[in-house]
Amino acid sequence: MTTPVTIVGAGLGGLTLARVLHVHGIPVTVYEADPSAEARTQGGQLDIHRHNGQVALAAAGLTAEFHSIIRPGGEASRVLGRDGRVLLDDPDDGTGGRPEVLRGDLRRILIESLPAGTIRWGRKVTAVAPHRLTFADGSTVDTELLVGADGAWSKVRPLLTDAMPEYSGTTFVETYLYDADERHPAAAAAVGGAAMYALSPGQGIVGHREAGGVLHTYVELNRPAEWVAAIDFTDPAAARKRVAAEFDGWAPELTALITDGETPPVPRMIYALPDGLRWDRVPGVTLLGDAAHLMPPSGEGANLAMLDGAELGQALAAHPDDSEAALAAYENEMFVRSAAEAKDARDIIDVCLGDRAPDSFIEFFTTAAGLTPAGGNPVARS
Repeated sequence: MTTPVTIVGAGLGGLTLARVLHVHGIPVTVYEADPSAEARTQGGQLDIHRHNGQVALAAAGLTAEFHSIIRPGGEASRVLGRDGRVLLDDPDDGTGGRPEVLRGDLRRILIESLPAGTIRWGRKVTAVAPHRLTFADGSTVDTELLVGADGAWSKVRPLLTDAMPEYSGTTFVETYLYDADERHPAAAAAVGGAAMYALSPGQGIVGHREAGGVLHTYVELNRPAEWVAAIDFTDPAAARKRVAAEFDGWAPELTALITDGETPPVPRMIYALPDGLRWDRVPGVTLLGDAAHLMPPSGEGANLAMLDGAELGQALAAHPDDSEAALAAYENEMFVRSAAEAKDARDIIDVCLGDRAPDSFIEFFTTAAGLTPAGGNPVARS
């Protein structure tokens, strides 16, 4: 007999789990706080990796749909110095190892793959007890098998562990430019065709070209929480000016990604759970994605969440009469994988913003890809 599954959170991980369960005929309901799929923007570009995100989409039977949303040329990358000089230029080689898609498009194909009524929109969970969810309107629902796919500040996590996310010391400030080739040609030329990294110790400007001439920028800063709190982000002009002041002397085509921003700058303080977080098996409950292993951004977060969802769904399908065996098997694999990725994520932040940036980033990038830095010698693969 198959136990019905209740998922809290309609992000990429929760939706992948729901889709894999549906493929295997396992009843599932997803509760999501957003009132609809279109209630808010879903972030920018994601590179979906062959060894995890693409594996998850294959398990969900959505490989063809995934290929239809890939942005051609999106795997290209370049590294600039703070003076705007090109230090590394890596064109898209067309191999598809880490193709770029918009998070919103990826979420859409997952939503569209589920039967109507699977997702219960506008159901914000305010309290979780063993086998019961309470919603903002006071209603409750009982659960037999509960999966917390509800992100960094998960309401489900306290059933398993008292661990809480802590500020990592890094903040990203998000900005956008629109119709960039016409209205912001110098900034558009600096970003190039896909991803651009301008990095230095403790700070950097990372830009991504999205469809329709959109430049999506993350201004990366190693700063204490008090520094972030002192900026009035309700005053967009003042906030842009304050953040841009940290980049005095940088090339104007780079700082324009901050000063010319066409949306209010949004601070994204980077929080993380303890590396290698584990918990004892609690009957009928588990976590996936950021709810289970929140870590600094490394390009793996969405991929890991989707792989979590796919592997949990496959484990439940493989143990239809023993959900506890399925949860134990899933968690054992997930704990090992997430611990390794958490260490790598912290290493990548240091590569990007540590004392040797941008040289450390170029060495990391070229070693992984076997590339030649501009004006330099090839770096051997490790």
